[in-house]
Amino acid sequence: MAGKSYVVCSASELEATDHVVVQVGARQLGVFEVAGEYFALPSVCPHQNGPLCRGAVTGTVVADQSSDWRPYWIKEGEVVSCPWHSMEFDIRSGVCLANSRFRVPVYPARAVDGQIVVELPR
Repeated sequence: MAGKSYVVCSASELEATDHVVVQVGARQLGVFEVAGEYFALPSVCPHQNGPLCRGAVTGTVVADQSSDWRPYWIKEGEVVSCPWHSMEFDIRSGVCLANSRFRVPVYPARAVDGQIVVELPR
């Protein structure tokens, strides 16, 4: 069954910040732009139901064999961090960076005539 489309904000409103939090019916969503693509995530952290999309949009630090285990910064502007316990989620995939058992759905979003449209399941 197809979803339902909602206009959630203007593209210019989203360009002025790293993300917006909007209310669509009973759902609160974070709407993000990452490298010209749009993504919408529910603003509920699966860890302890914190307001996920009220958190900062950042990158993250990793250390792996390719850097001889020296920490380095990746995914700048592609990670939202829950303000309650700092759980980091990849905006593109919805997967928690620290524990992939935690994830949130990522809803399709696109720009149409200067407006950001999100498609939600019925």
